[in-house]
Parts: sequence; C-alpha cells; structure tokens
Amino acid sequence: MKKVEAIIQPFKLDAVKEALNGAGIDGLTVSEVKGFGGEKAPVEAYRGGVHVPACPRFKIETLVDDHKATQIVEVIKRAARTGHVGDGKIFVFSVDEVVRIRTGERGSLAIR
Repeated sequence: MKKVEAIIQPFKLDAVKEALNGAGIDGLTVSEVKGFGGEKAPVEAYRGGVHVPACPRFKIETLVDDHKATQIVEVIKRAARTGHVGDGKIFVFSVDEVVRIRTGERGSLAIR
C-alpha cells in the first residue's frame, strides 16, 4: 500500500477533490498547513523586527493500493497545477500495515 500526500494551493482544493473522486478515491484527509519553499514569501515588518510569514496551503493524504499510486499522483498533478512557483509537492510513502480500529480489518479492506 502507498500513502500519497500532496501540499497544494488553497484555491485548488476543490478541483483536486473532484479529480480524486473521479478517479475512485472517496476517502482522504485534508489539513490546513503553512510553510514555504522556493517561492519568495513577502517580508513583513512587525514591532521593529522582520517577519517572513509562512504561506497557507492544504495537505491532502490518502491511502491507495500500490498499483494505483502512479495514477493518483498524475490526477493530483493535473488538478493542482497552475504552472507558477508554489504549486506544491506530492510525496509517496510505503505503508506496511493499516488496521481499521472498529472492525479489526487489515490492509486494503481497512481503507475502503
């Protein structure tokens, strides 16, 4: 199993969720996150000090069977892309085990 995690622009969340739903992914976790990378964040002055605020983003996480991971990465990439700096990143992790707490189901059965 694979965990696909994507950091995307806030205004792309609905497009990514719709694209994932169209690809058969109906379970995902969405978190509001902040961070910065290659894009130049605006510098703000606050009480005489310099402050570089973190850019707001959404992190989307979902678990998929190994054979679907490449497809899901492509779906997210197409839906989240604007072509500008700050579009985000996609990470793919191997997952050794998943257990549904309520039923004790394991593996692919636990993510459905």
